[in-house]
Amino acid sequence: MELQQGGAPAAEPDDEVTLREFTLADAEAFMSWASDPRVARFQRRDAYEHVDQARHYISDHVLPHPWYRAICLADGVPVGSISVKPAPAEGGGRLFRASVGYRVARAHWGRGVATRAVRAAAEAVFAAWPWLLRLEAVADVENPASQRVLEKAGFVREGVLRKYIVLKGRPRDMVMFSLVDTDRHQQKQPMESSRP
Repeated sequence: MELQQGGAPAAEPDDEVTLREFTLADAEAFMSWASDPRVARFQRRDAYEHVDQARHYISDHVLPHPWYRAICLADGVPVGSISVKPAPAEGGGRLFRASVGYRVARAHWGRGVATRAVRAAAEAVFAAWPWLLRLEAVADVENPASQRVLEKAGFVREGVLRKYIVLKGRPRDMVMFSLVDTDRHQQKQPMESSRP
């Protein structure tokens, strides 16, 4: 069993994953992924060097965010984060879509933590936001692990968006994924029809 920073055991595939709101007290745990250059590789920001950077980020960005959660295992200590941000209404119309982003401490990669967190977040926001018709996510073309997370969570790969974002000064190609409200209903029907 791998150990994460601080010596806590890494998640096993059947560990329960929960989502909860962050507090400023989570800054030290936040550093377990925010300070790792391999985790930050596909993020807009560089790896943090000091816990004060995490405290400021939580205070200034996470707490006022419309939907930003800590990804926790059984002990309640965050091992990652996930956020969902509504997209601006187009042409003065109504809100109908949002985007999801996530990051998990390296000690928990490959154990299904991110997939379970994405599923839980999708369920939560579709339930909380009745206006939501489409939840989308982009993954860097060079990040196949993130692409697998989205596929396992039920998202549909739509295609590659060439030079879609500039990440750390470099244009990046991104793979677009989506989960729409009708996908969710179709995914639930086979499970419900197989019950006795």
